[in-house]
Amino acid sequence: MLINELSKRSGVTVHTLRYYENIGLIQGKVNEAVKSNNYKDYDEQLLDRIEMIKEAKEAGFTLAEIKHLLDRLYSGHFPVNEQLQIVDAKIREIEAKIIQLKQVKKLLEQVKKDVRNGGCV
Repeated sequence: MLINELSKRSGVTVHTLRYYENIGLIQGKVNEAVKSNNYKDYDEQLLDRIEMIKEAKEAGFTLAEIKHLLDRLYSGHFPVNEQLQIVDAKIREIEAKIIQLKQVKKLLEQVKKDVRNGGCV
């Protein structure tokens, strides 16, 4: 399928798909027999890969982390204990962000009180 169809079927913009291809997350195939254009063909299996990318982004993984995860997954050798270590590390990272955001919220609540009592921001 061409990139426009891949975009429609995956729900990801063409621009984003091209970016993913530039950084190595996905890859299209050029038909060497066709010399008149640079169209690439994108395999049906890329839809699953793109869905994994979308889910990993939702879970807080960076594109670099996602690339590493996908490379390991598709290499055929990605031990369960290593997968669990990566997920545990992401959980710890998220927990640290939650603590930081709670501190920011507390600070903003204090600022709000100060403003109500005639203070200045």
